[in-house]
Amino acid sequence: MAEDNAYTIKWGILSTGWIAHQFATDLAHASNGVAYAVGSRSQESADKFAADHGIPVAYATYEELVNDPDVDAIYIGTPHPFHRENALLALRAGKAVLCEKPFTVNSAELEEVVAYAREHKLFLMEAMWSRYIPAHVKVREWLAAGRIGELKLVKADLGFRSDWNPEGRLLNPALGGGALLDVGIYPVSFTSMVLGPHPESIASTVHIGETGVDEHFSLLLSYGNGVSASLNAGIRLNLDDEAYIYGTEGRIVVNGTLVNPKSAELYVNGELAERFEDDRASVGYCFEAEEVGRCLQAGLTESPVMTLDESVALMKLLDEVRAQWGLKYPGE
Repeated sequence: MAEDNAYTIKWGILSTGWIAHQFATDLAHASNGVAYAVGSRSQESADKFAADHGIPVAYATYEELVNDPDVDAIYIGTPHPFHRENALLALRAGKAVLCEKPFTVNSAELEEVVAYAREHKLFLMEAMWSRYIPAHVKVREWLAAGRIGELKLVKADLGFRSDWNPEGRLLNPALGGGALLDVGIYPVSFTSMVLGPHPESIASTVHIGETGVDEHFSLLLSYGNGVSASLNAGIRLNLDDEAYIYGTEGRIVVNGTLVNPKSAELYVNGELAERFEDDRASVGYCFEAEEVGRCLQAGLTESPVMTLDESVALMKLLDEVRAQWGLKYPGE
């Protein structure tokens, strides 16, 4: 693929669910990619999705989608118990893959997918879209510059009260339901962005609801030398959707929403030193798509911002948390 200003990724979207609609809608704001094809499990569903988003090609099967020679990259938006098989399907067809978070249900599945991608030198990335949001990019710049001194504490919460639907994705164990993989991965990934994915110890508490999934939980991650993270998440409990990073010389506040913040504030010695404001028109999914395009144009097989090693480490961390709870998904 030539490196020029006209470089454009032709995306194939695998799934016609809610998150796939969000991705396809926001892809219109991407500078280096377009929605070219969609695959579903029925022609009717694929045709409707294509009509809704102005996508020229619609397939009744995932197999037809991944085998389209004009598709450069596949976005996987299916429920996470299907991510392993969907990602391997696309990789075996030689496609670059952007797979929704959580990457898979557990680390064993993810290590299999990563091993295949690396063996065949194919691009693979977890769609942790929050990592590429401009406010989070600015936070990393402040941290890299040492603006708040030595890092000591991360606090991050994310929770909402979902409707009671035992058969729905959030509360159904067969669909990998529960707070940890659905929303908990966001504060965990945010902490990893700040402190790294390898805490020295993990302490946790959890409420397992009547359907057998984790409805809300708390984590305390210790990194040694007085460095820690306090995280909370829930799917049946409204929580403050925000994050704080404390250092020896100041703090950073991520405002409004941990997942997709429009602003962030830097405080040094108790005073507001800088405020970042984001007035973009897009929702924010376009930024992860642009990262895939940049990586492919540069000949990379993974993103330096969200590496495969980090994704695997985070999946292992989530596995350890579930082991503390004695929580297994069907089929594990």
